[in-house]
Amino acid sequence: MKKLVYGILGLFSLSAVNAAVITENQQPLDLGTVDVIGVTPLSGSGVAANKVPANVQTVSSQQLQKAQSISLADYINRYLGSVHINEAQNNPLQPDVYYRGFVASPLLGLPQGLSTYVNGVRFNEPFGDTVNWDLIPRGAIDSMELYPGSNPIYGLNSLGGAISIKTKTGFSAPGHQLEVYGGSWDRHSEELTSGWNNGTWGYFLDVHNFGEQGWRDFSPSKAKQILGTLSWQNDRGNLDLTLAANDNKLLGNGAIPVQLQQQDRRAVFTHPDQTVTRMFFSELAGSYALTNNVEVSGNAYFRQNRIRTFNGDDSDYDDCEAPFDDFLCQEGEDEPVVDINGNEVLADDAVEGATNNTSATNMRGRGGNLQTMLSQDWFGHKNKLIVGASYDYAEVHFGSDSELASLTSDRGTTGSGVFVDQSKVRLHTDSETVGVFLTDSFSITDKLTATVAGRYNYIDVNLKNQYVQFGGTDDLSAKHSFDRLNPSAGLTYQILDNLNVYGSYSESSRVPSPMELSCADPNKPCRLPNAFVADPPLAQVVANTWEAGYRGDLNKLIGKGDLKWNLGYFHTINYNDIIFNRGGDSISEGFFSNVGQTRRYGIEAGTTANYPQLFSTIDDWHFSTNYTYLNARFLDSFIIQNPLNTDEPATVRRGDRIPGIPEHLFKASISVDLWKRVSLGINGLYSGDLFFRGDEANLTPRLSGYWLFGAIAEYKVTKNFALFGKLDNIFDAHYNSFGVYGNATEVLGDSFNNGRFVSPGAPRAGWIGVRLSM
Repeated sequence: MKKLVYGILGLFSLSAVNAAVITENQQPLDLGTVDVIGVTPLSGSGVAANKVPANVQTVSSQQLQKAQSISLADYINRYLGSVHINEAQNNPLQPDVYYRGFVASPLLGLPQGLSTYVNGVRFNEPFGDTVNWDLIPRGAIDSMELYPGSNPIYGLNSLGGAISIKTKTGFSAPGHQLEVYGGSWDRHSEELTSGWNNGTWGYFLDVHNFGEQGWRDFSPSKAKQILGTLSWQNDRGNLDLTLAANDNKLLGNGAIPVQLQQQDRRAVFTHPDQTVTRMFFSELAGSYALTNNVEVSGNAYFRQNRIRTFNGDDSDYDDCEAPFDDFLCQEGEDEPVVDINGNEVLADDAVEGATNNTSATNMRGRGGNLQTMLSQDWFGHKNKLIVGASYDYAEVHFGSDSELASLTSDRGTTGSGVFVDQSKVRLHTDSETVGVFLTDSFSITDKLTATVAGRYNYIDVNLKNQYVQFGGTDDLSAKHSFDRLNPSAGLTYQILDNLNVYGSYSESSRVPSPMELSCADPNKPCRLPNAFVADPPLAQVVANTWEAGYRGDLNKLIGKGDLKWNLGYFHTINYNDIIFNRGGDSISEGFFSNVGQTRRYGIEAGTTANYPQLFSTIDDWHFSTNYTYLNARFLDSFIIQNPLNTDEPATVRRGDRIPGIPEHLFKASISVDLWKRVSLGINGLYSGDLFFRGDEANLTPRLSGYWLFGAIAEYKVTKNFALFGKLDNIFDAHYNSFGVYGNATEVLGDSFNNGRFVSPGAPRAGWIGVRLSM
């Protein structure tokens, strides 16, 4: 396989040299000033925005800073169309981010349908395709692009979209800045950024320290992040060496029973629920213009991430029935529990009432990308061709344990030192992914542009079981291979100078992650997030997306400023979609399975307006709105476990809504800059009702939608000194962004028998800070 990769990369390099010889004496085309959008994960692959057959949303570092967002996820939730987040973990750095009904989440077990890239490096974790939003400091982000649809160029998991993040360099962000803020829940943040260049060499450094006690009980968190880049450039090429690391300890104690939430929104069910991430990231990236029309770019990376979790949970174990009533049994079973030494566990207060579920996931990945961009007229028509290849290799060592424990008076846990043999997992996985891609933008006329693209993926996944339970067999070890060619095609037409129409069809796919393959046997359900037992094969998920729309700029409407708008329709069908199908004696048990087709379609509409000196010479106004209608449904019938009665099956029928996805999303913001010194803004969002996670059959009442409003302000005392402040949830709305099912009676008593758990949203809170720059 590696010889194949090296051969492919050498082929692309050779084609670039040949193209250089052909075009050496040609002059560059004068395209004028245009908005440029990257069309591959690597930088240097830009195409004019009005020639891209999709509505790509972008975010700049200036927008992130002005909005005072705690993270990139926070910003896109507030301001970008078709995006919403839920607070399943109730930690601000651990959100589930949804776009068009597809998720990028740090939680194992969700069907990850968005790909993420940082400087062209895939940031979905290799074990479960999860995305840890806490790894990159906000102040290090230079730009972000959100690509819609099943874009094959962005590789695996790009079912509903792709997120591409570029970090700052000394050339893109020269200058020095210190930003400090603090306020509610003892939250504090200190971030130092420094950038410099002399025209040839440059550096950038971001150091960030964040901490808070959290608004929920027992929820302190801290994050320490650092990113640095050493850069070189001349008139034909550039190189960037980026190093990053973090040491984060995040506590988010998740959903609580509805009845407990009604008594105290700050309460937690059981605790702690802790995640520790320690990442090291290194990348060397560069590009070189062989001629005025040919550019070669590439990168090579090494990435290591060590994730530790500690979850203090309630227990699925209780006293056995006769004749084993002196021993401990798992609910629904009649044989005593066996510990990791092969001994049957005696019933005792020290081993009943709680469990400490721990996991350690050590992931190492390495690889690279190489691409050639050729900008050359074909038969008198403008054309931009990009051909590339990627290679990624990842090793994962996963271990998990369940320790029997007891509950404290505040529903914390005290370990007994007895570990359950059935829940012990030691798994090694390695995966190898090769991708070859091509995208071409051809101007049929000056106004009509055709884009065709495609990517071939080949993936090997190997699972090696490192621990076999007493009296058990090895059901985990296996080898899996997947491959697929995903195409796309689209057209854009410039109807008027300020009116553009586009349409496209695209396909993308994701393969079952090693985590999903490790828990896919309906006869041997596992307990999320860690007790994996068997790996029958799963089919890869394939998404087909049709979309079309209009976009324009009404800057002549009032004679100054600009007003950009978009109106579009999208329609995505997933084939062989994968969900976690709950089954077994506990509501936390289940297995991953293919459930046939699912569909997500809808309408998107948005406007962005910027009007300098709208009413007088002292005021600059900014407006934005976004509305999304999102219809997410199952198209095939299948059987699940009744979420309120584990002994009963329930049937998911064609047309049932997919849980966790609201049908209506609306966002609006307005801000004004006065005298170039004072900025004031207010933003609002509405997220519609949704079904609880686990209620694929739509049997129970939905979680209500909610409105949220926030405000920001900034005063530039001098050119280099600013004061700023932020207020979230202005009207102190009591809302819930996430719902799931659970059993609270064994911990809280029989009166807590509702079975519905929710994650309450944060109350009104505010922060103030200072910013020094030079």
